[in-house]
Amino acid sequence: MTTNNLLYQFKTSSIIIKLIVINTALFLIASLGAWIFKINPGDLMEWFVLPVDPGSLILKPWSILTYSFLHFGFWHIFWNMLVLYWFGQYVINLFTEKRFLTIYLLGAICGGLLFVLAYNLFPVLNNKLAYLIGASASVRAIMIFIAAYTPNTEVRIFFFNVKLWQIGLFVVLSDLIQIPSSGNAGGLIAHLGGAAFGYAYAVQLKKGNDIGEWFEKIVDGVGNLFKPKKKSPLRTVHKSKTYKTSPKTTTSNKTPNQKQIDAILDKISKSGYDSLTKEEKDFLFKAGKE
Repeated sequence: MTTNNLLYQFKTSSIIIKLIVINTALFLIASLGAWIFKINPGDLMEWFVLPVDPGSLILKPWSILTYSFLHFGFWHIFWNMLVLYWFGQYVINLFTEKRFLTIYLLGAICGGLLFVLAYNLFPVLNNKLAYLIGASASVRAIMIFIAAYTPNTEVRIFFFNVKLWQIGLFVVLSDLIQIPSSGNAGGLIAHLGGAAFGYAYAVQLKKGNDIGEWFEKIVDGVGNLFKPKKKSPLRTVHKSKTYKTSPKTTTSNKTPNQKQIDAILDKISKSGYDSLTKEEKDFLFKAGKE
């Protein structure tokens, strides 16, 4: 009973809560699995983190997305999910959950691609073996998107009112400044990739251009593959092979409606229900109600 209730709550919750639950569940599974089976978390997630080597990425194309759902440290996932929830509320209040998910996933992809490019193009980085994990690029995309779309929206931080564009600018500059001295240069570069996408999406959307529309269509197409086919609202009418009629009943005594019903039933028995025209289906549906 409790399990059914939890599943119901998950299904009816917002996309923000669903993403937080998925990220947290994967973090707990990896942490507990590593502890119970004495496995290194890195070995457990090897096939899902994003590698810097393009050859490895070609062998694991799914890692361009899966990396963004993995976290190793508690504070890493804690701050990511907290910021996602906070800024995500502003996005959900203005847009659909589908658009929110598009920003989140494309932010992860852009952050991951910039990470791989940077490690293979910049000499200061390409001599290091690294991989990328965490939802930071996705969270940055959400944060910068709403900061660029509604820049003058004010939020309360302690005793001060701060505008969203000021928060966005502070976060981006902070990432840029830390890159040379940080031991997590790759992660910070991924942040900038997600932020760049969020900014570009917001600017283009304000101009009337939805640069994420193509991705939404792909997501819809994939989602439709797993949806059960809806049954036709029309009732199936079966024609009996034998009829009991009184001696006085003849074909000539049938009403025009009955003749049309018989003709349609004959057509179904020979070619199936799908062979009917729209008019024939509508007529049969109305006749079934009488």
